[in-house]
Parts: sequence; C-alpha cells; structure tokens
Amino acid sequence: MPDPLTATAEYTHVDPAQFRSLMTTHPAAVAIVTTSGPNGEPWGMTCSSVCSVSLKPPTLLACLRAESPTLAALLERNVFAVNLLHDQAERAAKLFASGDADRFDKITWIRDPETGVPQLVEDAHTVAACRVSATLSVGDHVVVFGDVVGVTTHADDEPSPLLYGMRRYWSLNTPTPPTPHT
Repeated sequence: MPDPLTATAEYTHVDPAQFRSLMTTHPAAVAIVTTSGPNGEPWGMTCSSVCSVSLKPPTLLACLRAESPTLAALLERNVFAVNLLHDQAERAAKLFASGDADRFDKITWIRDPETGVPQLVEDAHTVAACRVSATLSVGDHVVVFGDVVGVTTHADDEPSPLLYGMRRYWSLNTPTPPTPHT
C-alpha cells in the first residue's frame, strides 16, 4: 500500500500484452520514417509514435525499435524524414511495417535535395526533413529527437491523415473505424 503522504510504493510493470491492448485504444496518425545509409541506400519503417516537442526550435520525436536497421542508418547519417501518410496510403504503411527488403521498389519516392533522404511523394501528404538533435534509449526503443529543417507538402487538398488504432487503419473521413479484417 502506498504511503498516503508521499504516494510512494513499489510498482511492477503490467504485462506487455496488457500494455499493447491499452495502446491499441489510442489511435495515432501513421508515418513512415525514412533515411538513407552511407552509400545512399534508402531505409524506412512504419511508425505511429511521432509527436511534436517544441516550436522554438521546431522539434519532433519519433520512437523506433532499437534493433531496427532503419534506426542504425538514421543514427549514422543523423538525418531523417517523417512522411505523414494520407488516408489512401494503407498499402505503404503495411509494406513498410512488413520488413520487405524491396519496399522502395514498390512505391514512388524521390530524394530530398538537401538531405538525400527519401520522401514518399504519392503516399505522404506532408514530409518533415529532420536532423537528429538528441536520442534517448527507453526499453526496446530509441526516442529520436529531430530538429525540423524543412517541410514539403505533397497534397493538393486538405490532408486527411491515415490513422491506426483498435488494430486497424482508418481515417477521419470514416465515421467509425472499419471492422478488422479476419
């Protein structure tokens, strides 16, 4: 029982499955974090753990799996892009979550002229080009803080972001999340 004055108590972590179940009820926008390796090879992975940190300087964070080859390339180059996906980009989100080695052969992308990092021109409504400003290891992930050095918009209309939550993809244009595929 916690001490009523200090609220101190010994705590144990919840089971990872219980935590995952909790977080599935918190929908998030879907992004693909991209970078390029030292020889220019493109790397990328789907990520829903992205958020703003600061306006001055403009900073965001992305949480990437510590063992990810995308993270390794990103840390080697210290530049990356956060491609914010539109609601028609579910295929790209699944492709970049799959680990498919040929993922960049299956989508349209260009290199950012300043950083050389891939931008997903057909699947992202907006792309933030970032330079790594700090990292923090937390459990099996690394929080990467990025100073935003450029923003490119690929959408002609008001963006409708792709969301992921309750174990399915959907958008704000969908009144209720669709039933998961079985």
